[in-house]
Amino acid sequence: MVNHSRARNVALEQALKQADLTYEQAAAAVRVVAAEAGELLRTNKAAVGHWVGGLRPKPQTATYIAEALSRRLGRTLRPSELGLCDPGQDRPVEELGLALGADPVDVLRQIGEADIHRRNFLTGAAYSVAAAALPLGIDQAVEYQQRAKAGHTRAGDAEIAAVRDVVDMYTRIDERHGGQHGRSAVVQYLRSDVADLCRSTFATDEHRREALGAAACVAYLCGWKAFDAGEHGLAQRYYLQSYALTKEAGDDLHGAWILRIMAHNGMDIRQPQATLDLADAALARVHRRVDPTTEALFAVTRARALAHAGRGSEAVAQLRQAQDLVLRGDEQALPFWAALWGSPRATVASHTAKTFRELGDHSNAERHYSVSARSRGQDGREHQRITALTLAAQGREQAAQGHLEQACGTWRHSLDMFTGVRSARATGEVHGIRRQLKVFERRGVRAAAELDERARSWQLAYA
Repeated sequence: MVNHSRARNVALEQALKQADLTYEQAAAAVRVVAAEAGELLRTNKAAVGHWVGGLRPKPQTATYIAEALSRRLGRTLRPSELGLCDPGQDRPVEELGLALGADPVDVLRQIGEADIHRRNFLTGAAYSVAAAALPLGIDQAVEYQQRAKAGHTRAGDAEIAAVRDVVDMYTRIDERHGGQHGRSAVVQYLRSDVADLCRSTFATDEHRREALGAAACVAYLCGWKAFDAGEHGLAQRYYLQSYALTKEAGDDLHGAWILRIMAHNGMDIRQPQATLDLADAALARVHRRVDPTTEALFAVTRARALAHAGRGSEAVAQLRQAQDLVLRGDEQALPFWAALWGSPRATVASHTAKTFRELGDHSNAERHYSVSARSRGQDGREHQRITALTLAAQGREQAAQGHLEQACGTWRHSLDMFTGVRSARATGEVHGIRRQLKVFERRGVRAAAELDERARSWQLAYA
């Protein structure tokens, strides 16, 4: 930390009081934000005391502090407002991609450039709760127009089909081997070929809209890969600009899909403040405008968001609707942007399990995780990453019910599936499995020691 001033930081002190946080609680909140950005901080209550006493943290840490207090207080705070830097010295580059209204193609070029070169201001950016709700007000706040500058290259069906084929190929690789395989290639493809396609001259406006929609799929895939690497602030920026591309294309249904993704993103990292509003808006846009199978994917998202909001009975009722929809629907009717990610029935089962887990119903959560894993094929190899993660979660629910030997058997299968998978989420799951196996060993579960050694070997090879 750099000491710019020894005057007591009254602004930070008052913000902590308003947030009703002790120094120890504040330190923990800052560590959580940093972890979401992929940085392991050792911040403790002594460090918070030093900041209040006038020591200024590093600029990146200051952004984590501001985000942690923004979440707690429900309003956006910048480091300068907390006395963590001088007025006007907030880092504007931190805001790259956290706005809607600028030309999304240009913004994605910049994000891709920073991602390719692993520039820490972006790869280490914190997830912003305030930005999560941006799409909900966009129709009133921003008037989108057809702003893409036509270039000299002409493009049409063949060029759009090529982008879709590339997205499909890399999504299949992701589903089998994890998000870190081919990541830099996808980002490079977005910032060069895909951005150039969006600047082409098209014979019809329909071609232009389809090109923007295909670009939105690539941007979303880049965001997904960032999420799978634990870089949640970067993922959020890709998602926001993917949404902006769907607005440019005038495609409300595709835009609703990105709202759905953003809702899941917030729930997955335990920041559900805007997720129910996002899920509500997404489902409202597609209701009776898409086939039942597609609508089921939106309905189960809303069910999960209701569970996070503490509205359990409504969540269960919404689950029933989602399950009815997916059974009535035809998987062949899914639009391209929804069909990329495998079996809708497996997806609905997985999010049903997550909903029951949030409600504390471990038995139902286990059952639906099992259904999801079986729905992905005989051996699950085509969707190896998600099947492995699903099995790891199923084992966790078995353990929560005291079925320790059964949990070990499920985790053994999960570890088999994790072979060759490169993903921060896989690393986190295996770490969690080992943590629980230590408890099992103390309880005399015979399979635990051997399984823990296998998990340790996996960490040495892939973590």
